[in-house]
Amino acid sequence: MEIVKLFNALPGACAQGFIWGIMAIGVYITYKVLDLADLTVDGTMATGGAVCILMMLNGHSVFVALLVAFLAGMLAGLVTGILHTAMGIPAILAGILTQLGLYSINLRIMEGKANQAISVDKYNLLISLRWVKGVPFYKNAIFTAVLFIMVIIAILYWFFGTELGCSIRATGSNPHMSRAQGINTNLCKIIGLMLSNGIVALSSGLCAQYQGFSDVNAGRGAIVIGLAAVIIGQVVFGKIRGNFAFKLLAVSFGAVIYYMVLQVVLWLGLESNDLKLFSAIIVAVFLAIPYLKGKYFAKPVKKGGASRA
Repeated sequence: MEIVKLFNALPGACAQGFIWGIMAIGVYITYKVLDLADLTVDGTMATGGAVCILMMLNGHSVFVALLVAFLAGMLAGLVTGILHTAMGIPAILAGILTQLGLYSINLRIMEGKANQAISVDKYNLLISLRWVKGVPFYKNAIFTAVLFIMVIIAILYWFFGTELGCSIRATGSNPHMSRAQGINTNLCKIIGLMLSNGIVALSSGLCAQYQGFSDVNAGRGAIVIGLAAVIIGQVVFGKIRGNFAFKLLAVSFGAVIYYMVLQVVLWLGLESNDLKLFSAIIVAVFLAIPYLKGKYFAKPVKKGGASRA
């Protein structure tokens, strides 16, 4: 019976993993492409859901609600970018400041309430926890989340192939050389932060619909899950050669693997109160794997190799 419960819970974990995979793509843009530690996402992950749910409760369509949530996330990224570039505040501190301010803003968006619920029966949602099993494939939560991921990856693959996108990638790779080539690195950082937090807010809007409510604390610890997805995706799929689109897809699957492992561990008896601790351990382990492999399992250099070269 316990095995049956586990298998019944896996589709829900898979759907949730793909939704958070969208968020992980946003984290990848700052963490890997821009090489910035951005903690704004902990606040943006609550902002997107709050905006989306309140927009729908006030009569707007789900697509308009998601668009406004995306724009709200971009605005949060803009604030972090300005704090970092125009005011000289380190990126990690700028993200913390924005995240701190977003808590109060999120409460105002949700009309002073800690959470706002939305009914799948009364509103036309795109995705819902009820639609994991027993619904047509085009309405299935997993199908909807995967469709969003494919569209986002396609758009990002095109964007980062443009002149502006290449400038953002160059800024993250070598900001000094980029400035020497005439690239406005501050503008690239701001655009990258805006794009990243916009995607995170979009994921938050989908996540709030999936859960059926928005919560002011929804983003607490989100950066840990995002980093876990990025690191797991790199460790598991790192040896497969692929283009930029494949790397983004690997990040998405990293989030799915994370939630699958989480579901198995919960089934084995982990208390829900220990989830944050377990998440931190997962991130620490996967961050340490590349270092430990390089230090203890790297192939030794043959003697005389340097002289022959």
